[in-house]
Amino acid sequence: MMTMFEHLSAGERLGELLFGLIMTLTFTLGAGIAVGDSPSASASLLYATLGCNVAWGVIDGALLMLGRMFDRGRLARLGDAIAAAAEERDALDVVAQELDDVLVPVTSERHRLALYRDVVANVRAGPRRQPRLDRKDFVAALAVFVLVFGATLPAVLPYLVIRDAWVAQRVSNALLITVLFFVGYRWARYTSFRPLVAAFVVVGLAVALVSLAIALGG
Repeated sequence: MMTMFEHLSAGERLGELLFGLIMTLTFTLGAGIAVGDSPSASASLLYATLGCNVAWGVIDGALLMLGRMFDRGRLARLGDAIAAAAEERDALDVVAQELDDVLVPVTSERHRLALYRDVVANVRAGPRRQPRLDRKDFVAALAVFVLVFGATLPAVLPYLVIRDAWVAQRVSNALLITVLFFVGYRWARYTSFRPLVAAFVVVGLAVALVSLAIALGG
């Protein structure tokens, strides 16, 4: 049975999860400075963190659908250019400009040309369709929301059980960094990178980005 997350590529899942974690870490550190150590600081940070990630989950899901519409519109434009080409060579040039970067390193010129001719023939013979969103795109947007919002949970748990805002914030940040380490470790299985190296790189990059964001007033 297909889950909602299978409508996202491994890279998209990683990117959205890291986005949620880094944004949450930046927000909790920045908001922690703003609210200080007042008696209501933990509650303020709890509600603010949840609200922030709900908002960004919705925004990021909408941006995912916008990006997919853009890609389909671009491919539809390429299809129109192929169909409108007066000569086969012109149509083949359109295909080559789109696919050469991917296929040149892994194919011979003869087989690549045969593939491009097949692409041209199929595009010209097929119907022209207007780009649109479908159910899978909305499911993918929901998956993005779940990933971004899910990144909030390790951050909010300490504020539910620890009254001291300073301690709760430090525990929250430690949990977020731990999750970042775990994400980097698991993500390595999709690559040729060593798990521990990937984990430390992800944590180091996240900390650097958070530090930069806070230094710039983010």
